[in-house]
Amino acid sequence: MDKKNLTIGVALLVAAIAVMIFGPKPPPPPVTAPAAAAAAATAGGSSPAVITSPVAASPTPSAQPVAAAQSVAATDPLLTAVATVPADANGDAVLANDFVEVRLTPFGGAIREVAFKKYPATLDAPAAPYVFNARTVAPILALDGFAGLDQRARYERVSATATEVTYRAVLGDLEVTRRYKLDAPKDALTDPAAYLVRHETTVRNLGAQPAPLPPVALALGTAGLLNARDFGQYLNVVRYDGKSASFTDRDGVAGAGFLGIGGHAPTMEQPDAGPTVWAAVKNQNFASIYTPDKPGTAGVATRRVELPAPTDAAAGQPAARHAGVAGVVRLDFGVPALAPGATASLAGSLYVGPTEYVRLSRLDHDESKAMQFDRNWYTHLFLSGYVAPLQNWLMNVMHRAVGNWGVAIILMTLLLKVVSLPFTLAASRSAKRMAKLQPLMQAVREKHKDNPTKLNQATMELFKEHKINPLGGCLPILITIPLFVGFFTMLQGTAELRFQGFLWARDLTAPDTVGHVLGFPINIMPLLMGATMIFQMRLTPTSPTVDSTQATMMKIMPVMFTFFCYNFGAGLALYSTINGLFTIAQQLIVNKYAQDNDPAAMTAGPSGKPLKNVTPKKK
Repeated sequence: MDKKNLTIGVALLVAAIAVMIFGPKPPPPPVTAPAAAAAAATAGGSSPAVITSPVAASPTPSAQPVAAAQSVAATDPLLTAVATVPADANGDAVLANDFVEVRLTPFGGAIREVAFKKYPATLDAPAAPYVFNARTVAPILALDGFAGLDQRARYERVSATATEVTYRAVLGDLEVTRRYKLDAPKDALTDPAAYLVRHETTVRNLGAQPAPLPPVALALGTAGLLNARDFGQYLNVVRYDGKSASFTDRDGVAGAGFLGIGGHAPTMEQPDAGPTVWAAVKNQNFASIYTPDKPGTAGVATRRVELPAPTDAAAGQPAARHAGVAGVVRLDFGVPALAPGATASLAGSLYVGPTEYVRLSRLDHDESKAMQFDRNWYTHLFLSGYVAPLQNWLMNVMHRAVGNWGVAIILMTLLLKVVSLPFTLAASRSAKRMAKLQPLMQAVREKHKDNPTKLNQATMELFKEHKINPLGGCLPILITIPLFVGFFTMLQGTAELRFQGFLWARDLTAPDTVGHVLGFPINIMPLLMGATMIFQMRLTPTSPTVDSTQATMMKIMPVMFTFFCYNFGAGLALYSTINGLFTIAQQLIVNKYAQDNDPAAMTAGPSGKPLKNVTPKKK
């Protein structure tokens, strides 16, 4: 590769990364949905027996969101319209503890929405909690596919206490009772009970004849983007079969695939069939995870729905992508028909709250896999499924000790560097010894410049003679990459860091933008990270086996890496900067005090004869 081709290749790569990071994001591909999907959100009429339509009973203000959603769905047939579940003073109920407020509705006898008291909706309004399922296709745990008993049916509230609520409806000969219970956590820091709702649906046959029970599905809720810089990579529906988790992304419902590869016909609903130990619908920091007592066999379904576009004060404009995702988990009562007077039940536990690993890991069925620590091929390759949970645990331990998440990241970084220090020092000494072999390597190249085979043999013999591993300098990179990938993966899905500031950064999960120049954001942390990488590169001894092309690429890598990480969260840039500063200090010490332990390397030539000392004598 000559210098001209190298320059062109690097320029194209840098340009591609810059376009990927800073360029406009394409709108989501269209998804087709039958017109009936939009009509379902505004359907009126009455249901049999004591059940009535929520649209008929809803107050006038709720008509506008429904109409707006239907209008958008008409312009983009890919999207299913949504509306806000109307309030009902005679049927609404609230279950609450110090962490969560579960708001229930008689429409479907289900959970209308959930407010998280410890997590504000926006950075500028800390008193207003984030509300999950505020805009929705159906209330959480509403029956889906059970005609006359779904989210359009109005249930009667028969009891309500501070910890438990019960709804009841009658359809023909079937009586349906739905119970919800919320307990207070025993451990405020790690107990998942802070966000755990126990649910049971019981069906009883009131008639004199057997009553068939159709398969049903429970709505998991609706999740949307968190802010204008959220591009939806964590917006999906998850199914866990007891061994591994499968993810259906929001854009995957459209069937576009990646760069036209692996696409399929767009659909309103995309099924994911198979055993279901638990299922979830989630965004980057919050999730609704339902674990039935008896695992399902029919899988889950994912729907792409229209939600209001979030705005971001820093970005100053709404997000380009504005679709959310809703999901249902398909379950079975276990009996084809109910005998007269008999009952059948569906029961399970619903975790609806932030994606805090310390809580999810204490659930019984690997619900923490919803955090996507090891979803992708590169996270599997670099063992993020093991590294990220450990880093999350360490970061939480550090935070409990110091009370600041930025300081906790710094302390965790230093701890990881100390753990890897023996390997890093060994690699640094190896790199320094390799650099001191440069005179011998040059002599070998001159001697065997016309015979590549003998050149390779002589080089290997030289390494063997002086007990040098030519790959010894790669060890720090091999150790650092899993730590970096694990930390990046952990950082993206960890709710604890949301809206946590450090120094000038207001949110460690977002870029630390301090201003704009001609519309270009000025992010300080990534620039500091790039500066430390460049300085570190200059301090590190260069191996004699590295040619000029490789050396040029290594010099350009810090700049490329800075471009690539420029819009990543400030927490990741903080970790990389502290890691770089520690490595610089370490390298300065190695360069000053480390010995090569191989004086023969500077005194013996390729033939074993001593090299002539050409250093002038001191006068």
